[in-house]
Amino acid sequence: MINLSAMRSLDFTSLLLFSAIFCVILIIYGEWQDAHMEVNYTDVDYLVFSDAVSLMASGDSPYKRTTYRYSPLLAFLLIPNSLIHRSWGKFIFSASDLLVGYFIHFILQQRKVPRKLCNYCVMTWLFNPFTFTIGTRGNCEPVVCAMILWIIICLMKGTVLLLYDVNSDLSHNLCHPYCPGSRSKFLPIRSETILENWTAAQAERLNDGNCLCSLYNLLKCIFTRKRLMFGLVSAAVFFLFTGLSYYLYGWGFLHEALLYHLTRTNPRHNFSIYFYHIYLHYGYDISVVEKLISFLLQFMVQLVLILCFAKDLPFCLFAQTVAFNKVITAQYFVWFFCLLPLILPWSKMKLKWDGMLCILSWMGAQVHWLMWGYLLEFKGINVFLELWVASLVFHAANVFILTLVIRHHRFSSFFQVQNCC
Repeated sequence: MINLSAMRSLDFTSLLLFSAIFCVILIIYGEWQDAHMEVNYTDVDYLVFSDAVSLMASGDSPYKRTTYRYSPLLAFLLIPNSLIHRSWGKFIFSASDLLVGYFIHFILQQRKVPRKLCNYCVMTWLFNPFTFTIGTRGNCEPVVCAMILWIIICLMKGTVLLLYDVNSDLSHNLCHPYCPGSRSKFLPIRSETILENWTAAQAERLNDGNCLCSLYNLLKCIFTRKRLMFGLVSAAVFFLFTGLSYYLYGWGFLHEALLYHLTRTNPRHNFSIYFYHIYLHYGYDISVVEKLISFLLQFMVQLVLILCFAKDLPFCLFAQTVAFNKVITAQYFVWFFCLLPLILPWSKMKLKWDGMLCILSWMGAQVHWLMWGYLLEFKGINVFLELWVASLVFHAANVFILTLVIRHHRFSSFFQVQNCC
């Protein structure tokens, strides 16, 4: 068992070292479990990665591996899986876990959070069983999380809200869902969130009389040279990677890595409330009206969150990631867990009461769902309806928790460094 009382007294470097040792132990243990137990420790996606890497290493297309719907950059990163050891990717993803912890610590320090509180917040990522197991099981989401936090850091270091930074452009494109870098589904909304911040800032400038109140001057304030350069470089990086990938792997890349995700449905392994409807209609054409209804519901929720919380960027990102999603798998939880430490210092919620209620509600709803999922996947029992009800319970728990988090949050402008204490 992890000695939490001893860990509280450790400095940040010791926390990273302890986490690194723990990840190595879990990777070694995972090899043993895969060889001796019915349920594998290694994520099934990692097996897909490894097969695609073998094809790429032999000079073939990774998209000849069925269900490989990721960037060729990911397969290229994992080529040592075939040359050195099959667990290479797990070490890369676990290293990304540590990098996320470092970025969290850096962001909180920049926002003047006390050192001890910084360490507590970092621990919620490094020693969270839902996060450290993701990387050690071979899931690539920690890489995406690291890139998202790097974008936030680039925004913090900018002199204007929409900064021009080639590193930020590159990170944004690698994390974009329609770029060969990743399968992240929430960065387009994040871009709208940032745009809301820019627009709000310009409105304040107009009210202060820094710009003439005319449409021309408003557009001139919004579309500055740095912002245009940001957009041009961002588009250039996107088309560069996309063009290169298309040149190497042709239509297979376009369909599997990009176009497939526009119509993607998950009839299984899906916590979403849309799960049962997707299952019943899997293989059949779903009407445009049905698709539009689910999209509009999600869009309206995201838009409300943008309008309400855009100035507090980390909190807005967190709320949007927890809110309605048409497809939710276990790896999606990592997306909001990497943002959770960034909002904890500004929460008035006490762990003893409301905090513990949130933890127990979320854990209980998930364990309830996993029980029915196990009966379906491993025992072959027809419990689809019961699993859908469990999805409704899980969704209700998320809504309840998000409501409590919003009520207890002390809102603070992200671009004005303020002491949280």
